[in-house]
Amino acid sequence: MKELISTKAVAEVLGVNEKMVYALITEKGLPATKITGKWLFPRHLVEQWIENNTQNYPESREILPPYHGLLIITGSNDLLLDKTISIFNSLYPEHVAVFGNLGSMGGLKALRRNLCHIASSHLLQENENDYNFQFASTELENMPAIHNFCRREQGLVVQKGNPKNLTGIPDLAQQGIRVANRPLGTGTRLLFDRELKKAGIDSEKLDGYRNEIAKHLDVGIEVLTERADAAPCIRPVASLLGLDFISLRWERYDLLIQKERFFDKGVQLFLGLLHEKPFLDAAKQYEGYDTSISGKMVFPHENQNDDKA
Repeated sequence: MKELISTKAVAEVLGVNEKMVYALITEKGLPATKITGKWLFPRHLVEQWIENNTQNYPESREILPPYHGLLIITGSNDLLLDKTISIFNSLYPEHVAVFGNLGSMGGLKALRRNLCHIASSHLLQENENDYNFQFASTELENMPAIHNFCRREQGLVVQKGNPKNLTGIPDLAQQGIRVANRPLGTGTRLLFDRELKKAGIDSEKLDGYRNEIAKHLDVGIEVLTERADAAPCIRPVASLLGLDFISLRWERYDLLIQKERFFDKGVQLFLGLLHEKPFLDAAKQYEGYDTSISGKMVFPHENQNDDKA
């Protein structure tokens, strides 16, 4: 088990009093659990929370080596992205594309540290009209090029036939409902926590809330095997596994590229693939994908709602 530390220990780490720690739990999402009747804090999640909230992170001195055929993609997990990487490797055998599943925030941090060529991300901004721009401007010294990979339908995956008769987020507060979750730093977790807050649900009271699953497909398997009644996930997983799905919104899932690496051959080949038949055909194999703007550069907008539903 990962190390759990006390409120006093967290207060010492942060240099604040214990009352401020309680405020940070409620107002800033400081990771905590109360399963023992008192607040305890997983040390590794507190450290991750501190890093995620760090401003003016020092610029890395490391420079990604010149492109020699290895295309590194990190960030948010996605079924269609996995399929596209396989297509890329099949069509361009002189290149190799690899993926690091770090979550959206992890992808941005890897991009900042020059550990990847492309970061995949779907971080919903506070205005709920746009994605990724505010997070990128905070995390990165210079705004990257942002191209759309696809649009996806986000929501809750539930068991086939919806035996618990769930209709939305508020129903998760019912007694006897067990959920699974995505890790901190993922766009899906950000959306889920925001929707729980809107519904007035204390996440710590949700059975299974701290059961964090790294991949969308594995979240779906938690529900398929009845280890959870519901979980935040994308519709393509429900489609693949034959599960029911409760839609929350359509989201924009983007690829972020530092401008100095934008014209690397592998990057250009990968972006070009998003207009080609193999990619478009792959997207049609699942419900819940929209490729109408795939491969196009996207720009910030404040007044237009990105929600398709």
